[in-house]
Amino acid sequence: MNVYVILKQTFDTEEKIAIRNGRVSEDGVKFVINPYDEYAVEEAIRIKEASGGQVIVVSVGPERSAEALRTALAMGADEAVLLSGDGIPADEYSVSVALAAFFADQSYDLILGGNFSVDNGAGQVAIRLAGLLGIPHVSSVTKLELFNGKANVERDAEGDLEVLEVSLPALFTAQQGLNEPRYPSLPGIMKAKKKPFRHIALDELAIDPERLTARTKQTEINLPPARIAGQILQGDLPSQAAEIVQLLRTNSKVI
Repeated sequence: MNVYVILKQTFDTEEKIAIRNGRVSEDGVKFVINPYDEYAVEEAIRIKEASGGQVIVVSVGPERSAEALRTALAMGADEAVLLSGDGIPADEYSVSVALAAFFADQSYDLILGGNFSVDNGAGQVAIRLAGLLGIPHVSSVTKLELFNGKANVERDAEGDLEVLEVSLPALFTAQQGLNEPRYPSLPGIMKAKKKPFRHIALDELAIDPERLTARTKQTEINLPPARIAGQILQGDLPSQAAEIVQLLRTNSKVI
């Protein structure tokens, strides 16, 4: 079974975000595999361990994304592919088009990805990719079982549980609770250095440049306002209630 995992390199969730010149500063920042994509990598490795086959991890991004791919190789993936080029905008539409061009020449039984990325939270790339490839997809998967060319999945449906049966090939995005990702071992890190790692430039994908035109544009980015100290209201309950209403209307402007 050929299992592919699409992953993204994101900020470490412990990093303090700084805005400089209207952009998030990357100076001295630690990058990691997007946490939700780690669940996808772990699930792919478990499938390989149970049923055989190979796991290929794929990312679209700058050269630094190679570090995240090598971490996935150290976890147990067999091969890594980095699609890079200045002509690939960072919006979800363009990334999904680049991935679809790559997968057009691949033989895959299963594609896994994270439910969303923690840096922008859009959750669109994997779903768009499934649409471009014309294969079924299920998002927010918390359980995945494969049998006879099909998959039984359970997904988180806003606090409820949905159970589906899907024919392969298919694409699934992983939600927290699907598994517990392993840490790369020292032997795994050493083996990762010898595993296949392909760099594919944009011009090798034979994509019409017009199709890579970004469909979204970031116009402004700001940090949330600093939290202010709490306020203790004085007086009896009717006067406190009246003051709360006044503060919500004048300060918070929510009513």
